[in-house]
Amino acid sequence: MKKILVILLVAFIIIQFFPIDKTNPPATPGMDFLKIKNTPEPIAKIISTSCYDCHSNETQYPWYSSISPASWFVKNHIDEGRKQLNFSTFAVYEPKIQAHKLEECIEMIEKEEMPLESYYVGHQDAKLTPEQRKELVKYFKKVKEDTERKMVF
Repeated sequence: MKKILVILLVAFIIIQFFPIDKTNPPATPGMDFLKIKNTPEPIAKIISTSCYDCHSNETQYPWYSSISPASWFVKNHIDEGRKQLNFSTFAVYEPKIQAHKLEECIEMIEKEEMPLESYYVGHQDAKLTPEQRKELVKYFKKVKEDTERKMVF
């Protein structure tokens, strides 16, 4: 048993020499969702707090992202989050894709699938109240309708 613990400890120490890359892609204010959609400040604050760490290029890595293997888990979530939706490059999406992404946001918020429960461990301020969920859904529906209206013309 002692030998196994020593091996695990050595393995834990060795994996610390393989840190994740915490470099965020450059900021692109002209393509950022909050800017291009003129998001009202109260809504922008909710989105920034609850969504931007995983769904933008403005990730603020928590302290535990410096410890492997937790860092690998965090990095994977961020990479997957950005792949599914990146608010920092929202203007790059075609209007049809923007509307679809907004529909997905609405669905995930209504079903309480986002933010992920695991995200709350280090980010209690990201937990959405029922009222905040309603506000976000209402806002995303409005932006989606505006986007779809522009597609018609």
